[in-house]
Amino acid sequence: MKLDQIYDRLWKEYSDQNPSAKKIMQLLTQQGETVENDHIAFRTFNMERIGIDVMATPFTLNGYVEKGQYTFEQKHLFAKHYEHKDNPSMPKVFISQLIKEDFSPFMQETINQSVNAIQKNRLDPEYLIFSGNLWGTPSYETYQKLRDESEYAAWVYVYGFRTNHFTVSVNALKNISSIEVLDEILMQNGFMMNTAGGEIKGTKEELLKQSSIMADIVEVEFVEGKYRIPACYYEFAERFPLPDGKLYNGFIAKSADKIFESTNFYTKK
Repeated sequence: MKLDQIYDRLWKEYSDQNPSAKKIMQLLTQQGETVENDHIAFRTFNMERIGIDVMATPFTLNGYVEKGQYTFEQKHLFAKHYEHKDNPSMPKVFISQLIKEDFSPFMQETINQSVNAIQKNRLDPEYLIFSGNLWGTPSYETYQKLRDESEYAAWVYVYGFRTNHFTVSVNALKNISSIEVLDEILMQNGFMMNTAGGEIKGTKEELLKQSSIMADIVEVEFVEGKYRIPACYYEFAERFPLPDGKLYNGFIAKSADKIFESTNFYTKK
């Protein structure tokens, strides 16, 4: 599958489930902007059949190469980011995985049972990012227990393999001068920002500022019935130049750590 087809399909599936993404896209378009995607992100578990390198397959087959590695000790995560080797205008790809061995026997058993339940013919590396939940209808009781240990694990248990978020490139906006101005516009239009670690994560000195809205609350079918839980979110990134004038293309672990919390469980007012 070609990159334009990959991104078109990912955006459709992501924005169909998360109406805030479409609303923000429409809002920015009405302000005369052409929205460019800074990066796209995925989540998984650290297991051979579904790990980061497997998830990256459709991108590495299309010219992407690994550019950075990140460790999140508090959340027990490891991540890599990828960039297109020939086309710097292509979105970056950020893939993280949970280190399941750092958690309770219950969580490890739940993850192992879920992944082992996947039929082999459904684990095509080229299409894993589109696969969603491959282990069947989740249990709300299990989801709650997982949340007690890791919001990240609970999210993957419910949604499986799909886009976690897209990211607006603030640098590509023509009429909105900074991430601070963008966030103000979003709040004025009723969007709820992720304030964990501050509304804006990172500084100009660190060469990257990031913010995000909280994930949309959507209805999910569980074994016990339908419940409303957080799904995916929209992120915003403003990058600053290195001494050579090129924009910094990496990520900052302490900022990303708080961005992860955009999918934390909350009750929408």
